[in-house]
Amino acid sequence: MKARDAQQADRPATVSARTGAKQAGEIRSRWEWVEASVWTEPMLTALERGVKGGKWFALIDKVWNESNLYAASLRVVGNAGSAGIDGQSVRDHWQQRCQELETLGRELRAGSYQPRPAKRVWIPKPGRTEKRPLGIPIVRDRVAQTALCNVMEPIFEREFAEHSYGFRPGRGCRDALRRVTELLDRGYVHVVDADIQGFFDAIDHEVLMSRVGEKIADGRVLGMIEGYLKAGVMDTLKGWGPTERGTPQGAVISPLLANIYLNPLDHLMAAQGYEMVRYADDLVVLCQSQEQAERAKNQLTEWMEANGLTLHPEKTRVVDASQRGGFDFLGYHFERGYHWPRQKSLDKLKDAIRRSARRANGKSMEMIIAKINPKLKGWYGYFKHSHRTTFRPLDEWVRMRLRSILRKRSRRRGRGRGADHRRWPNAYFGALGLFSLEAAHAKACQSH
Repeated sequence: MKARDAQQADRPATVSARTGAKQAGEIRSRWEWVEASVWTEPMLTALERGVKGGKWFALIDKVWNESNLYAASLRVVGNAGSAGIDGQSVRDHWQQRCQELETLGRELRAGSYQPRPAKRVWIPKPGRTEKRPLGIPIVRDRVAQTALCNVMEPIFEREFAEHSYGFRPGRGCRDALRRVTELLDRGYVHVVDADIQGFFDAIDHEVLMSRVGEKIADGRVLGMIEGYLKAGVMDTLKGWGPTERGTPQGAVISPLLANIYLNPLDHLMAAQGYEMVRYADDLVVLCQSQEQAERAKNQLTEWMEANGLTLHPEKTRVVDASQRGGFDFLGYHFERGYHWPRQKSLDKLKDAIRRSARRANGKSMEMIIAKINPKLKGWYGYFKHSHRTTFRPLDEWVRMRLRSILRKRSRRRGRGRGADHRRWPNAYFGALGLFSLEAAHAKACQSH
């Protein structure tokens, strides 16, 4: 009996094995979004338990891992996007992917990989005459950045604050908006509506690299990041220009670097009891009193100045969301207990409809409606939680555009109006399949 007990004592416990497997499965389920070829079970366990000294070494071999590069290439091709300064399209890259990825992997292993400058393009800001700079890396660099993000993102995701929602797995605009609505309903109506002036162009490289270095000690990985920051931009008119500060909007790695840069602010505001909601560089702080909101604004200003950033003096303000005026956040306007699309969001939709439903349009009405329906459905999918009065005026405006097309075809001028409503009633457009924002909202309310 004693001998058998001794043998059992020396034998591995099957219950512990099952428990270990269960724990490993739970860890994998919590990190199901990570790139599996990089983040193996032992690495995920180390991620959860924490590594010695809090820093990760020897990561570069995970970046050039063949499976990781292939997964990165697949994602870049899926995201499409424009060509960089070398003119190579994502389609060209995919057709030559075996040779492309072999060359990229060889350069990364040899330490000879050098990122190319980003292509500078200027895109209009909705409702403004000024334009926003966008930096488009070449496809090869987008693949390398994606592979690098596959390695880095879980390390920093573990450290990010709860109220940061931008460009994070399993989170998005809707979650941030839901949190804002919840806080407003709880009486946090004194809001710091903050605007960071030129955030992506103002990021201090030295500060950023210091924050990355708090978690990553692989010199070659740090060198890759610094290479992207210093690669410069190529402007069609001005030629090459250096990038002494900032990280280009349009680069795959920029959102992650932005979150790393602002993460200390997130934790500082939370530690001081402020309810901040941040999506990338868009942020609001919701408070229960005017005095608290003013203190929060001062705290934000001090932190920004200490970290090389500036709050826009005219756009940053403290508002009482329970009164007329309110504030805008992530496309919505919040005011007096309600929320609806901000004016720029309405204008953007109307501009898109105008482009697809011009009066001098030779296509059939069925084809025109088929072209604008996806725009209406996509817009509704994001703004469906707006106040019910939002939708009818937009439906009326869309039908007016369509009646104007039919009116022009009848050799008459001006907008669709008057007798046109009887000649082409709402039911006429409904029979052709026109998506109705008001009807979709009413149906959603009934289902709730």
